[in-house]
Amino acid sequence: MMKTFLKRAALALLALVGLTALIISIEYFGGQPMGLFSGSRPSTLGFSGGQFAPPSWKPNTVSSTVPAADTHYIAPLAFSGSTADSWKKLQAIVAGSSRATLITNGPAYLHAEFRSAGLGFVDDVEFALDEKAGVIQVRSASRLGVRDFGVNRARVESIRGQFAR
Repeated sequence: MMKTFLKRAALALLALVGLTALIISIEYFGGQPMGLFSGSRPSTLGFSGGQFAPPSWKPNTVSSTVPAADTHYIAPLAFSGSTADSWKKLQAIVAGSSRATLITNGPAYLHAEFRSAGLGFVDDVEFALDEKAGVIQVRSASRLGVRDFGVNRARVESIRGQFAR
């Protein structure tokens, strides 16, 4: 009786491991992720009163509209020259980024979803043209999890580098 129970438990465990491996394989090698790790689009997106939504306690968000002493702080994108040309340049950089989908692309606000390779985790990246301050404000945040291993900060710095060229 105990042998039968152990055999069934082992088979159930093996089936679970196999199913998990199949899902991960489809997510990683299947091209278009199924969205198991995409989360839901936050309702707090947007730029109002010179601010993005404040970050949570999690270290997986960077924002240029929090105080500089905050660990979530990242500098806004500085530009010189034409505001319209600078905004068009940013739009082109984001639109040309791999695994990016433009969700909102307006005259002063841009929201894109960046999907990670493999498992398809989604980060929401927002830009707002802040003509009063003469900069483009930025926020990049992971939807799921606690840590992002610096991905959001690195993404913004990569965009900053392309924008400065």
